[in-house]
Amino acid sequence: MEIPTGALVVLAGPSGSGTSTWAAHHLRSDLVISSDVLRAVVGVGPSDQRAGTDAFDVLDLVVERRLKRGLTTVIDALALDPKQRARWRELAARFDRPTCAIAFDTPDAECRRRNKARDRPVPSKAVTSQLSRWPDVRAALADEFDEVHVVRADGDPDSVALVPPALHRHRTRRSIQREDPMPLRFGLSVSSFTWPGETADLAPTLGRIATEAEEVGFSSLWVMDHVMQIPQVGREWEPMLESTTSLGFLAAATDTIRIGALVNGITYRNVAHLGKMVSTLDVLSGGRAMCGLGAAWFDREHRAYGWQMPPLTERYELLEDALELFPLLWGPGSPSFDGRRVTVPEAICYPRPIQERIPILVGGSGERRTLRLVARHADACNLFGEPDVVRHKVDVLHEHCRTEERDPAEIAVTQLSSILCASDEDELTAKLEPRSNDQRPAEITGAELTAGTVDQHVGRFRALADAGVEEVVVSLADVGETGAVDTFADVIDAFR
Repeated sequence: MEIPTGALVVLAGPSGSGTSTWAAHHLRSDLVISSDVLRAVVGVGPSDQRAGTDAFDVLDLVVERRLKRGLTTVIDALALDPKQRARWRELAARFDRPTCAIAFDTPDAECRRRNKARDRPVPSKAVTSQLSRWPDVRAALADEFDEVHVVRADGDPDSVALVPPALHRHRTRRSIQREDPMPLRFGLSVSSFTWPGETADLAPTLGRIATEAEEVGFSSLWVMDHVMQIPQVGREWEPMLESTTSLGFLAAATDTIRIGALVNGITYRNVAHLGKMVSTLDVLSGGRAMCGLGAAWFDREHRAYGWQMPPLTERYELLEDALELFPLLWGPGSPSFDGRRVTVPEAICYPRPIQERIPILVGGSGERRTLRLVARHADACNLFGEPDVVRHKVDVLHEHCRTEERDPAEIAVTQLSSILCASDEDELTAKLEPRSNDQRPAEITGAELTAGTVDQHVGRFRALADAGVEEVVVSLADVGETGAVDTFADVIDAFR
């Protein structure tokens, strides 16, 4: 059974159906909010029915605060009252949390037998009333909750896994990909260099990652264009290699994989000089260069290195100048170029790139300016977000293509995903354990890293392919560890 991390989970069933026993066996105790336990907190014991109102007031408050923090919250409270269920669902909707009901279809006789065996059994009339109401409750759950799982007295699941919502949402597409495969390419982005060992170990580790990526079938290999680590990935004093130098190293370490920066900040270099750098990379790599371009954004980096960071409008003008200049620079002759922000008397570049046109990828998902520039000038775009967001962005891109009278098929759609991938649940647990602690339990860490098994990632990537993505560029959280690239090979194989 898979439950999305951060969900509201309601255990529903009559007294004696086994909700508490099941929860104790399959779930950590800190995830479960029990009405019986709260009766004991505000009353004289777990069977103190007079404390019921106060207990549920406390329960609702705890549920609200947990959902607000994005914590998986499991309610063990029979859940036979439709008003209670509606109140819990309203709390989940307020904080945009998925909802899940687990229905306990235990035979009536078994419920009665278990109840009688308790130290303090629920009165027989109350159990009879609950059992008579259960069929209607059971039928209502499917309409009320995002999903319903069923537990029977003779058929408990072997295990329960908390899965990041991004992976859980597309679980049905795993079987679709097996039965009706869709091709999808994968790129590898190396965005962090905090690997085991000393500084002298960075080069051999990066070289190993590159050769492994090529061997297992990655189509492209990327590095970020930053000179200090960005806050989305790590701390600014962590190792960060300069991109163009690193790409030269990667070109020498590989033979077939395409290489590039995802993406070159347009403010970090003289624009014409950047075009020359990309051309040189193409020549020395044997025609494997990709040119990633973006408007740049990291103000802290600009200040630290003394670079000017013009207003966003000017940066977009620089970006469009580069998009127009580079094909001239890489083409025949030495024409002059007079752009919005860039003037080049002679667009001269010898030797010419090996590729007739080095593919230009623009990073970013801005609908009004970025995607319009993609439609007007670029060969690829790199988008962020889950399949529903990507599908919308692709629609916007296609609308810009119609305006620019350009065939959308000429533009490759790529998507950037940061993930942690494991072969199976046991390996996933082993990978999450050292990254977790009392303040950051494994399911929270897993959700932040989009951590899942090969099978779970296949479902999400199929959904991205269905949304129009042709290549997913993955940043593996454990890329520096031995075996990380090989593990992802199984995902690549699923889409060959």
